[in-house]
Amino acid sequence: MPTSEPVVTGGGVMSAPGRRLRGWLPFVQSIRFRLTVLYSTLLFALAGAGLAVTYLAVEYSTNPKPITNQYEADVVKHGRTVGTLTVAEVDEIESEVNFRTLETLRNYSLIALAGLFVASLGIGWVLSGRALRPVGAIARTTREIQATDLSRRIRLAGTRDELRELGDTIDSMLDRLEEAFRTQRQLIDDASHELRSPLAIIRANLDASLLDAPDATDAERTRAVAVIDRATNRMSRLVEDLLATARRRADALADTDVLLGEVAREAGEEFAAVAAARQVFVRYDVRPDLLLIGDHDALRRAVGNLLSNAVRLSPAGGTVTVAAGRIGGWLWVGVADEGPGIAAADQSRVFDRFWRGRTDPAARAERRTGLGLAIVRQITESHGGQVALFSSVGRGSTFVLWLPAADRTDDAEPPSSSPLS
Repeated sequence: MPTSEPVVTGGGVMSAPGRRLRGWLPFVQSIRFRLTVLYSTLLFALAGAGLAVTYLAVEYSTNPKPITNQYEADVVKHGRTVGTLTVAEVDEIESEVNFRTLETLRNYSLIALAGLFVASLGIGWVLSGRALRPVGAIARTTREIQATDLSRRIRLAGTRDELRELGDTIDSMLDRLEEAFRTQRQLIDDASHELRSPLAIIRANLDASLLDAPDATDAERTRAVAVIDRATNRMSRLVEDLLATARRRADALADTDVLLGEVAREAGEEFAAVAAARQVFVRYDVRPDLLLIGDHDALRRAVGNLLSNAVRLSPAGGTVTVAAGRIGGWLWVGVADEGPGIAAADQSRVFDRFWRGRTDPAARAERRTGLGLAIVRQITESHGGQVALFSSVGRGSTFVLWLPAADRTDDAEPPSSSPLS
C-alpha cells in the first residue's frame, strides 16, 4: 500500500496531506472565498427560515396525524359475505392525507435546500469575483510599478464606489511620488553640475599655482588663493541652499503661531549692517498683529533671501522697503528695491532653480547659486501661499509673499496687484 512520504521542514516533519492542506490555506484565507461563504450562508439561512415558516404554517392549518383507529367491515356481494375490509373514519383519512402531504413537503424542502446551498456557492463565487475585480487590477498595476518607472496608473472605470475611490487615491499618491522622484533627480543633476565647476576651478588652481609650480610668484599664489576662496564660498552657499530646501520638505517640522511682522523685522535687522556698508537705507512699514501658522525660521529665511537680493542690487543711496500687512484673509510681506529691475521675459523664470539673470553682472561676479528665489517660492508654497513679482526694467522690483492668515475662512485667491504700490 502506498504511503505518504514525510517532508522535513523548518518546524518539523510534514506529511503529504499536510502539504496539500497548506496549499489550500491561501485559497481559504482569500477575501473572495470568505465573501462566497458569507453570501452562501446568508442566502441559505434566509431560504431555510422561509421554508421552515411555510412548513410550520401548513402543519398548523392542516392538523396532520396518522390513522390510529381502524375497523373491520364485511364485504357483502349478492347477499353473501365474501370477505372483510379494514376501514377508518373519514376525518382520520383526511388527517392521513394531510400528514403524507406535509411529509412530502418536508422531503422536497430538504432537497431544495441542498440544491440552493450548492447554487448559492456558485452565485456567491461569481458575484464576489465581479465585486473584487478592481482589487485584482489594483494589485496587478501596483506590482508592475517600480521606483524607476512611476508613469503607470490604475485609472479604474465604472461606478464611483469605495474601490474606485481607493484606485483614485493610489493614483494621486503615485502622482505625488512621481513628482517627488522627478524633482529629486533634477536637483541631483543640477547640484552635481553646479558643484563640478568650482571643484574643477579649485583643482586647476592648486595644480597650476601651488603644487606643480614651485617657482610661482607670490602674486600668482595670492591670485590662486583668492580664486579658490571664491569657489569655496560658492560651494558653501550652494550646500546651505540645498540643505534649506530639503529641511523645509521634511515632515518632522512642526508649524506654530508666527507673527509675520516680527519675521520681517528680524530679517531686516540681519541685513542692516550689509545695507549700511553699501550705503542703502532700509525702511519698515510693518503691522504688528499679523498671525499665521507656519515655520518662523523658514519664513525669516525667505524674507532674508529677498532682502539679500534687494540690498545687493540697490544703488548707493537707494532705499529698500520692507512692509507687511493684511488684505482679507491673506497676510502679505513685501520687499521693494530701487535696483535695475527684471525684464518681462525673465519674470516667469526668476524662481527656477539655478537661474541667474542675463543682465545681472553682480550675480555673475559673485558666482551666486541661483537657488535663493527658488527657496523663497518653495517656503511660501509649503505654507499654502503664493509669491508674486512686480518689476520693470530701470524702476526696481517688488517681491510679495501672500500667506493665509490663521483665521482665514474663505477660499478667495490673493489680490493680483501689488500692496506696496
